[in-house]
Amino acid sequence: MNLLPALWSNPPAALLSAVAALSYAVLAWAHPRMTPPQTRAVLATAWLLHLLVLVTGLFEQPARFGFAPALSVTAWLVLTVYLVESRLYPQFRARWTLAALGTVTVLLALLFPGSPYPALRSSWLPLHWALGIASYGLIGVAVVHAWLMQRAEKAMRQGAMPDTAMPLLMLERLTFRFLAAGFALLSATLLAGWWFSEALNHRWVWDHKSAFSVLSWLTMGVLLWGRWRLGWRGRMAARTLYLGAGFLLLGYAGSRFVLEVVLQRA
Repeated sequence: MNLLPALWSNPPAALLSAVAALSYAVLAWAHPRMTPPQTRAVLATAWLLHLLVLVTGLFEQPARFGFAPALSVTAWLVLTVYLVESRLYPQFRARWTLAALGTVTVLLALLFPGSPYPALRSSWLPLHWALGIASYGLIGVAVVHAWLMQRAEKAMRQGAMPDTAMPLLMLERLTFRFLAAGFALLSATLLAGWWFSEALNHRWVWDHKSAFSVLSWLTMGVLLWGRWRLGWRGRMAARTLYLGAGFLLLGYAGSRFVLEVVLQRA
């Protein structure tokens, strides 16, 4: 696949993406040697540059979207929630991991900007995309919290839990709150997709995207029910969440990756 058109079709946007990715990479590499104010400043700068990259992409003609831009927006949403939470809970720390995620997704979106959309079949279609990306973001935040919860649980069992660490029960509550919000948005996304299909006189298509999205919805619905009725928690709950998030990732990003990169089809 020739990547030069993706890199040079818009040199200012490519340069902005490179600077944003570099800012994230600097934080991921140098955060142990930085003071907390320095770390927050670099992360905020990288987050702002990432936002400018996304806004610049909105004004490109023709509009483009695909698996890599979807992952880039998702990572930015996860980082946005983290920046807010780190103000409320200073002991909440996942900077280098999220910085590495930002680096990878910005570079992916630079190399694989997606397929052009010269015209939309419905003016309401962006709402469907927005709901889907928002559900990706909230479920991504839930996955980050579940990962931190497992780390905290392991540290507690080994007697290495620092006094400044975020309480395990608080991490667990936040995990399921974000999961519930992401599940609600995913439900709205699936309903909107079905409604748009009917409005455009098309039947619901059971392709890979639809099948994996519904599998993700069912998995997360079962997890929320198990939490409510059976008190599911800990390792089993985290693994079920990872499974549901994996299905969701395969649903859009995975399907588009196969089309755009493996099969090289728009």
